[in-house]
Amino acid sequence: MRNIDFYLPPYLKALSVMVFIIVLVFFLIVGKTLLVPLFMGGFFAILFTPLSNWLVSKKIPQTLSAIVSLLTMIAIVGGLLSFIVSTVSSFTKDFDNVSDKLQNYAGELDDWALRNFEYNLDLESKANTDYIKTFLTENGSSISTFALNTVGSLSGVVLIPVFMFFFLLYRNHLTNLIIQIYRDKDPEIVRMRIVKLRRVVQNYIIGVVKVMGILAVLNITAFSLLGIKHAIFFGLIGAILNIIPYVGPFFGAMMPMVYSFLTKDSLFYPLGVIASYQIIQVIEGNFLTPKIVGGNVNLNAFVTFLGLLVGGSIWGVAGMILIIPTMAILREIFELNEQTRPFALLLGEEKNQTEKEENEEPA
Repeated sequence: MRNIDFYLPPYLKALSVMVFIIVLVFFLIVGKTLLVPLFMGGFFAILFTPLSNWLVSKKIPQTLSAIVSLLTMIAIVGGLLSFIVSTVSSFTKDFDNVSDKLQNYAGELDDWALRNFEYNLDLESKANTDYIKTFLTENGSSISTFALNTVGSLSGVVLIPVFMFFFLLYRNHLTNLIIQIYRDKDPEIVRMRIVKLRRVVQNYIIGVVKVMGILAVLNITAFSLLGIKHAIFFGLIGAILNIIPYVGPFFGAMMPMVYSFLTKDSLFYPLGVIASYQIIQVIEGNFLTPKIVGGNVNLNAFVTFLGLLVGGSIWGVAGMILIIPTMAILREIFELNEQTRPFALLLGEEKNQTEKEENEEPA
């Protein structure tokens, strides 16, 4: 039977792409309460797949290995969240002796504004630590509420471990399903591509977690050497926020800088925090991420920035966290097919001439 090719004018092709994007965004917005837990459950499942595979290799049933992996994830996330909440709540004790310091700084700013602009800011009368204490006391216990809003709702919190469990339990079943869908292709080739893609995704997510762990150690070491209190807290938060490009590192540096400015008697400490954070970010950008995560799934700066804006506007904080690894995974998927390879080029960085020559070398 002869295949019939349908010709579409360029403007109709552009219109169809626009309609597809509109429908996709509408679907993502409407399905947020289900899709966010589904994506997070999938990423957690990929992250804990090595643990589950190791347990299976020790003759432990797959169902039990999935349960153990799930309980491990819950223990780690719950412990981390409890540590953050308790540390933030204890910050109020550290601001008992900074009232005079704030008053002096506020008075100097009032004098400067009055001298140069003939305008009284009246900051000295407003500068007190009561507001800071009240803010931390009230919001220290609401971090769990923020985490709840990030995943959408209480049902989302419940669905994440459920999805993670089923992804771990039926990972081989899903592979066989895809093989059945592409039954006109060689099953071994399809299986090989699925395994390759799963390993790439898994290596990417595990690599990101490894980078976060190394950053946490470097941050904690730097803040401890500077004598910053709660160095473990600031180091962990800075490493976790690093998963959000551009925005995350900024807030990760601002928190310990402001804290050291308020609690220390010298500007050396906040400046030291900024300097150490900059050095660590240079190490991360030039050595850790390229070596551990790899350059094959790197996204270019424009796509990353645009993705953050789109992800944040659609899914909020959860979207900003999920959009980067999702686009990196899509880029790798696009690389598998000749027809979709231009989209991979759009998402990724331009390869230099040396890389091109290496990729074009005959086998």
